[in-house]
Amino acid sequence: MDFGLDDKTALVTGGAGRIGSEDCHTLAEEGAEVVVLDVDEDGAQEVADEIEDEGGEAIAAVCDLTDREQVAETVGELREATGGIDVLVNNAGMVDATGRAGELDEDLWDRDVLINLTGTYNITKEVFPAMRERGWGRIITMSSMAGWYGGFGQLSYSTTKAGLIGFGKTLALEGAPDGVTSNIVAPNIVVADLADLTPDELEEISPHYADIARATPMGHLGTEADVANLTAYLASEQASYVTGQVMGATGGVDLFTY
Repeated sequence: MDFGLDDKTALVTGGAGRIGSEDCHTLAEEGAEVVVLDVDEDGAQEVADEIEDEGGEAIAAVCDLTDREQVAETVGELREATGGIDVLVNNAGMVDATGRAGELDEDLWDRDVLINLTGTYNITKEVFPAMRERGWGRIITMSSMAGWYGGFGQLSYSTTKAGLIGFGKTLALEGAPDGVTSNIVAPNIVVADLADLTPDELEEISPHYADIARATPMGHLGTEADVANLTAYLASEQASYVTGQVMGATGGVDLFTY
């Protein structure tokens, strides 16, 4: 299927990370010019070089999403270099903070709100108005099962990921009259090198992952490609009537099972 991205530019935040880099590769394979944006300059350049080596088009961009002036400057430069951002994948975020209410390190709470929520807002506000003016745009924001259903011991992560659901739905309402869609992706645990392992095999590596695999009707964890393929569809022409949706790449873990 032709996703109609040959003349589009896609910006992926956190593009040097596991899911972000897979998003970059997949969007490039579908014909988009990809901007690999990350605070990790070497990582972003490595992903961009890989895409170029594979015959795609990509440029690396370094930006701290929590710095509004830097974000505005970077988006302005990218607009000049590419002609404009057609697809924005809000993927950057922190996932490592753990702690229950009353126990979580307050610095980690502040960090996660700043990066996961405010950073996403900062980049989106620089890109969204131009999409509306052009009458076409796709925004895909990465939430999580923890944002959809909560996450025990993941107070700051689940709260900020839940906030992104409201953020993405509001963008859908605001962008709909102008041909701009906004959707939210909520993945299960995706770790490619572990996805083929049975729950019993996972037990030796991570009892937590083993429990999740057992709770997943498909019986195994997902891969980054499972998320990237969904992201590419939501970025496509074919998804022009899909907006404001929270879409899971979950293997069915969100289903009620006995």
